[in-house]
Amino acid sequence: MARIKRAVNAVKKRRKVLKLAKGYFGAKSKQYRAATQQVMKSLAYAYVGRKLRKRDFRRLWITRINAAARINGLSYSRMMNGLKKAGVDINRKMLAELAVSDAAAFAELANVAKQS
Repeated sequence: MARIKRAVNAVKKRRKVLKLAKGYFGAKSKQYRAATQQVMKSLAYAYVGRKLRKRDFRRLWITRINAAARINGLSYSRMMNGLKKAGVDINRKMLAELAVSDAAAFAELANVAKQS
């Protein structure tokens, strides 16, 4: 059986890791071993970060809705409960956008929530 030499593939593999590690501090962007460890860690952080981003945005939207609801004399929970009872199906992202950009429309929704 012939001996397999990995010269080209090994270099490609290293080049791929070092390309991902571009911009890292010190040895982490120059040495393959240090770069490999940091790239693995960075990819793990990126994976977790993609999950956390969803949480963070939901928290931001809820905070904005709560602030605008309190201006209109409601708490966040009473507003959401009132909208649900009234059959208004609007998500938190859109509610938060209304709270920031269109206060009059948000006030109308707050009134709908108060009625129900």
